[in-house]
Amino acid sequence: MRFTEELTEVADPAWDAILDHPMVERLGEGTLDEEPFRYWVRQDYVYLIEYARVFAHGAAKAPDLQRMGAFAELLDSTINTEMDLHREYAAEFGISEDELEATEPSPTTRAYTDFLVRVAATGTFGDLVAALLPCMWGFNETGKRLDARGSPDHEQYAAWIEMYAGEEFSELTAWCKDLMNDVAAAASAAERERYRELFRTSARYEYRFWDAAWRREEWEI
Repeated sequence: MRFTEELTEVADPAWDAILDHPMVERLGEGTLDEEPFRYWVRQDYVYLIEYARVFAHGAAKAPDLQRMGAFAELLDSTINTEMDLHREYAAEFGISEDELEATEPSPTTRAYTDFLVRVAATGTFGDLVAALLPCMWGFNETGKRLDARGSPDHEQYAAWIEMYAGEEFSELTAWCKDLMNDVAAAASAAERERYRELFRTSARYEYRFWDAAWRREEWEI
């Protein structure tokens, strides 16, 4: 059994919980109030900045040129393409570039990104891949499941679903899953268990990221 097949025991309950969350349900239906989604868009911009740092660590820690190049490409596309697209998408919700840049990370965003960057900086290459995978896998699974229910009438929500259910993002997810399987195949039992727990933590944060947007989480003091 491939390692990602073993991880479904951890992954499926997380993806089910995300799909059952009222924010995601209403996103798929097209009935979600835009204010919590605007919050999500702003926080996701902050997340992407730290996400790029994880790719930079991945390039530095990659054990061979092929993987180094893959992470370097991800870093470049995130900074120079995806973030531009995110700014354009935010503008459709009336969010300016200045607002995006001024966004303060929520407690959940700060905790999740600090976790990812710490693992990337202090852990092994395998640790980094395990912590990174739930973001890609979770969004792809969410997009595909929502797409299977039918496209909502809300144009921007439909575009979100189409992007994460689409071929390009599905291929990226498949690449990351294959990478996890390759790394795990050469790992010890102890390392595989550590990968599982890192994956579990990131999957939990994926759920909390949605929930924080739904609650429009702020710092209390």
